[in-house]
Amino acid sequence: MQEVIEKLLVLQDRDRRILRTQEQLARVQPEREMLTTKAEQLQAGADAAKLRVKQIESDRKKLELDVEAKKAQIEKYALQQFQTKKNEEYRALAHEMDMAREVIVQLEDQQLELMQQAEDAQRQVTIALRDSGEVKKATESQLNDLASREQNLKAELAALETNRDQLTAGVDSSVLNRYDRLLRSKGDNVVVGIEHGVCGGCHMKFPVQIVLACRAEKELVSCPNCGRILYYTRDMDLVVAD
Repeated sequence: MQEVIEKLLVLQDRDRRILRTQEQLARVQPEREMLTTKAEQLQAGADAAKLRVKQIESDRKKLELDVEAKKAQIEKYALQQFQTKKNEEYRALAHEMDMAREVIVQLEDQQLELMQQAEDAQRQVTIALRDSGEVKKATESQLNDLASREQNLKAELAALETNRDQLTAGVDSSVLNRYDRLLRSKGDNVVVGIEHGVCGGCHMKFPVQIVLACRAEKELVSCPNCGRILYYTRDMDLVVAD
């Protein structure tokens, strides 16, 4: 195998590791956002449940005030009834008192209903706070692990990039430029073998002259279809096209 091919294969392996590390780093922030969003949503649910409890309690207290107002009204009517000497006024006041008592019964029924709603809402608050607390604790731990992983990946990437610079120093600039162009357009599969007489990248079957040129190892040979740099090793099974 040509020395330049050996160098390019090592460089390609390094680039593959760099790309994998970059991909892992790129997944960190979306994962962080997903964890944070989930915790925030659960906390928002708990806050909404607590707000619901407060609203029910406010409504219940308003009903209590309404009941007290009706009772005060009844006492007022009773006093007026005691003071009046007219039967017609007496009956009218009695009717007003009966109407007020009916309203009190309705208000008290609404209070009972709100009390039941308050109990249900409070149970929901308890569950929501428990779930939110558990997720918050787990999220903090996961975020710490994620930050540590991110730091390690950044350190690994920096080391790989430094090593890549060292590797490229030993490659001719024209060959390196050719390799880098292919890396940008073809991804991390730039230098490929010709096992079974086909391109290891695009799988095109080669004519005889391409196979022989690769086997001779006197120059860099490219795939006429995809442009990838080709190489041959003795353990490759060469099946030459007709």
